[in-house]
Amino acid sequence: MADPIEQKQDEGKPEVDPATKERRKYIIIGVVALIVVVSLLFYWRSTYSETTDDAQVDGNLYQVSARVAGQVVHVDVEEEQFVHAGDPIAEVDPKDYQVALEQAEADLANAQAQYQQASVNVPITGTNVNTSVLTTSSDVLGSEASVSQAEAQAQAAKARVDSAKATALKAQIDVDRYTPLVAKDVISKQQYDAAVATATADQAALDEAERNAKAQQDAVSYARQRLSQSQSQEIQSRKNGPEQVKVQQAMADAAAAAVQQAQAKVDQAKLNLSYTRVVAPITGIVSKKSVSDGENLSVGQSLMTIVPLEDLWVTANFKETQLKEMRVGQSVDIEVDALGGRKFHGYVKQIGGATGSSLSLFPPENATGNYVKVVQRIPVRVNFNNVQQEDGDHKLRIGMSVEPKVWVKE
Repeated sequence: MADPIEQKQDEGKPEVDPATKERRKYIIIGVVALIVVVSLLFYWRSTYSETTDDAQVDGNLYQVSARVAGQVVHVDVEEEQFVHAGDPIAEVDPKDYQVALEQAEADLANAQAQYQQASVNVPITGTNVNTSVLTTSSDVLGSEASVSQAEAQAQAAKARVDSAKATALKAQIDVDRYTPLVAKDVISKQQYDAAVATATADQAALDEAERNAKAQQDAVSYARQRLSQSQSQEIQSRKNGPEQVKVQQAMADAAAAAVQQAQAKVDQAKLNLSYTRVVAPITGIVSKKSVSDGENLSVGQSLMTIVPLEDLWVTANFKETQLKEMRVGQSVDIEVDALGGRKFHGYVKQIGGATGSSLSLFPPENATGNYVKVVQRIPVRVNFNNVQQEDGDHKLRIGMSVEPKVWVKE
């Protein structure tokens, strides 16, 4: 027997039309089918891209340091100040470096003068060498002529000696023949004395001819000695002349090298003088300023850090399972959290060479036996297509969190 209360409740419910029940069933089936289709489409579409929230804006922080030592005259920037590339940041007292430049320029002028002198001496030395060779050659020719002349004169002197010997011999024979005749009074005493005088004169002429012949022979020896000396000087001139030119050329080359060395010192002095004026290497914001007026700087001392606002990129740490279809050059949509989801466009520049854990200070040692497989992340560099145009108001900052979406399929 039915409960009266339940019977009463059933009597209060309106009866449902069977057609209505049928429509409800089809609606529920349609909704479920639509949800399944949308889910499948969403899943299918999700295979076209890879995204991660482990990503941030990255860039090179520029450490500005002193390149010369000295006292700071003034500092032109403040902490968190925006600067353009080339804007003055600070200045070191330039007086010492100006003096050093003047000294270097004076040394350069001196070196140039010495080089000019050495360069002029090269052709002069060459001319002198050629003149010396020509002179010694002429001396050789003159000495050869002198030898020939002396030998001819010696031959003539020898002939005169032979003639004088013949004359003296004839005179002596006449004396010898006249001697017994004068004793027998065959000839007169006067004739005999004339013969003796002639013999004496001829003997004196012979002695003179012999002395003259010896002198002419000595002249031949002297002329030959002069010829030998001239020939030696000619050989020495021809041999040493080119070496003298080489020595002078080497001196000119050394002077040229000294000029280059002095020029290098001038260039270095100019650089040091220019380094006294410190300028911003890039456009960015000044951070960690540690320099003030009157401070004495040493070479390499850090002055401040400039955070760039233009040369930026994104470092996205994707899971290794997301890199299967990822390639260099693929398009990327970048959404910046701090800018209310503002989107930028870029491309995959490079996929990292190692996982983040491998590059950490203490990389994992999986060979110890305590191995637990963990999905690793690999850094991927994403460059902006045109950060100057898309971020003309310089809103991006290094370290901002972003969500890049890499389109791995077109």
